[in-house]
Amino acid sequence: MDLELKGKRALVTGGSRGIGKAIARVLALEGADVAILARDEARLAAAVAELSAASGRKVVAVVADTTDDAQVARAVADAVRALGGGIDILVNAAAEPGGYAAPPRLGEIEAGFFQREMDIKVMGYIRCAREVAPHMVAQGWGRIVNISGLAARQTGNTVGSMRNVAVAAMTKNLADELGPSGINVTVVHPGLTRTERTADLVAAQARAQGVSEAQVLQRMAEGNSIRHLVEAAEVASVVAFLASPKSIAINGEAVAAGGGALRSIHY
Repeated sequence: MDLELKGKRALVTGGSRGIGKAIARVLALEGADVAILARDEARLAAAVAELSAASGRKVVAVVADTTDDAQVARAVADAVRALGGGIDILVNAAAEPGGYAAPPRLGEIEAGFFQREMDIKVMGYIRCAREVAPHMVAQGWGRIVNISGLAARQTGNTVGSMRNVAVAAMTKNLADELGPSGINVTVVHPGLTRTERTADLVAAQARAQGVSEAQVLQRMAEGNSIRHLVEAAEVASVVAFLASPKSIAINGEAVAAGGGALRSIHY
């Protein structure tokens, strides 16, 4: 299937590593020109070199902290100029991934931690959408895909669940507001996903539990119904479809990309 992404202009936040980088790669391989946004200039430069070489498309870096209004406004303006005067696709993925540290229990949740988590993932996504949306409205077309997570549908991480539910609620509100202007807004919920961070996590768990790394990986894979640890590139393929003109019928919806949550029905 031709996703009709050739020549589209995309901004991917959190695009220097992890799921964000995998998404930037797939979009570029599908023919889009891509700006990747992150805080670490050196990591961004390495990602730009890698992705541009792999795809042959224009890939540029914009440095910003998405918790800062001025930095986001400047970064989006830089991306617009670098991509030739507009942005067709925004993928919001700039957030600390869950699952790499034990979440705080009720008595350990303090205001600063809560506010920072919400500022990075929820308000950070809003800042980026707020700056990009006028360009999409002016051209009468756009796609915004917000990367959230299956903690929105599971207990065990109070703040993680709250921030992911908030992203889903924000997505639906923006979809209703921007849909009449030709802009579709969706949210993707990855589950446990293999990224470049996974190897260190697996090694640490194997040492702590006195088991092999293969056993840890098997347990991770058994957490979904396909018994396969989902790869970042596999999540990225879902996002690429949602970012394409082919996804016109999907707006304001949440799409799970975690390999099938066990024993849960969502309708």
